[in-house]
Amino acid sequence: MRIAVTGSIATDHLMTFPGKFADQLVADQLHTVSLSFLVDALDVRRGGVGANICFGMGQLGTRPVLVGAAGNDFGEYRAWLDRHGVDTASVRISEVLHTARFICTTDSAHNQIGSFYTGAMSEARQIELQHVAERVGGLDLVSIGADDPEAMIRHTQECRTRKIPFAADFSQQIARMNGEDIRLLVDGAAYLFNNEYEAGLIESKTGWSAGEILDRVENRVTTLGSKGVRIERRGQQDIVVGCAQEEAKVDPTGVGDGFRAGFLSGLSWGVGLERAAQIGCMLATLVIETLGTQEYELRRGHFMERFAKAYGDEAADEVRVHLGA
Repeated sequence: MRIAVTGSIATDHLMTFPGKFADQLVADQLHTVSLSFLVDALDVRRGGVGANICFGMGQLGTRPVLVGAAGNDFGEYRAWLDRHGVDTASVRISEVLHTARFICTTDSAHNQIGSFYTGAMSEARQIELQHVAERVGGLDLVSIGADDPEAMIRHTQECRTRKIPFAADFSQQIARMNGEDIRLLVDGAAYLFNNEYEAGLIESKTGWSAGEILDRVENRVTTLGSKGVRIERRGQQDIVVGCAQEEAKVDPTGVGDGFRAGFLSGLSWGVGLERAAQIGCMLATLVIETLGTQEYELRRGHFMERFAKAYGDEAADEVRVHLGA
């Protein structure tokens, strides 16, 4: 099963300030703020929803196709993804814009000041999925993740026109989208990914009830944080899968992307929904145990040992066949 993942490609520039921002602010001068902070550390990390998901799928050996836009500064990042099993040949390289960038400073009280530069991400709307499909010999599923909003709508509409099954996955972009856009992205999806908060926001903005949404999508996959994930389908019993026990809780950033990477990999292997969700939860556990969205290492023996402990030997035997390949 050939899966393409559309979504943002970005780098995160994370800095730490040893003091408190509040101590640097003068209450009656907030209308003319002009500050700079001498920081202790700069940590540059690879990120972006599309790239994070593809990295995880590559770690599982499923060779995903990354579809997105980046700048001429993407060379080193591309090499990293290529080396970790991602097909990056369909990434559009802008001639004038840099790769999207998140720049954030965190103070000693964990307050943050950040800026997000969209950059080349705005050119994702110019990518034709048909060209991607022709290059790789056809697409069985397109997961449409957080990206340039116009690109998300265009790729969804193209999937409908060309009858390519698609997954709707708004994540952080849902906050800026109106009900009409969300309805366009949801209607007819093979899979709808959301967390509990996003589930309520989708229903509020679209005016559709949970039941009406299930009339429009084949599978609704809702992540429940530490409680795992719930999969809903019209007229069928819900599937609920718990999380594997983490060895440490280091950083939750990118955990949702890790789950999607595991779930989509399970779909590509042809396992059932419950097993796919278990793979997603296991990979998400690896992400939360590391600092950074693409810093974890998937050691197959260790992965399968923990998977068997969490979900049983029978489930592990089914997954091991695919992971070993």
